[in-house]
Amino acid sequence: MRPARLAALAILPLAASLAACVSVTANDDSWTPQRAAVGDVGEAALVNPAGQTVGRAVVTQGPTGVLIRIEADGLTPGWHGTHIHATGQCAAPFTSAGGHINHGEPKAPHGLLNPGGPDDGDLPNVFADAQGRVRAEVFTPHARIAREGPGQWLWDADGSALVIHAAMDDHVSQPIGGAGDRVVCGVIAAG
Repeated sequence: MRPARLAALAILPLAASLAACVSVTANDDSWTPQRAAVGDVGEAALVNPAGQTVGRAVVTQGPTGVLIRIEADGLTPGWHGTHIHATGQCAAPFTSAGGHINHGEPKAPHGLLNPGGPDDGDLPNVFADAQGRVRAEVFTPHARIAREGPGQWLWDADGSALVIHAAMDDHVSQPIGGAGDRVVCGVIAAG
């Protein structure tokens, strides 16, 4: 093989790995790369409908989405649907948090297992043990706390909230997978 061909082959893996860390956004009809602020952190104090703090969620920015660590107490043992909601308000019964983040058009249907979904606020279920404790980490590529990058920006003008529901999300049925009432809510804010 010629030396020029070897050099080109050596550059391809490097270019592919750099592309995974860069997103592209439109800016005045020209395309410019924007790097996500990997490692940025946000937090949400989780409250129940009585306004008592029952835990916290830590949101960490990654290169392709956010990792959310959830620690909560006082839930009914079993599986619980979790979603990111579009408004950073948690007035009981937490309907003030609005619907799921899903600012794209057209709106995707709910459900991680829905052939037409998921919508941007869908997250995996979390499990509360026999004492009602949740200790979980979930990841979504559909959200971000960095100002630029892929996914819905969680710190927009009206903020966002993490909501835990009373029951398990089946990840298919509309509008929220049968997850039931909103029993825990936390406004996602800068850490």
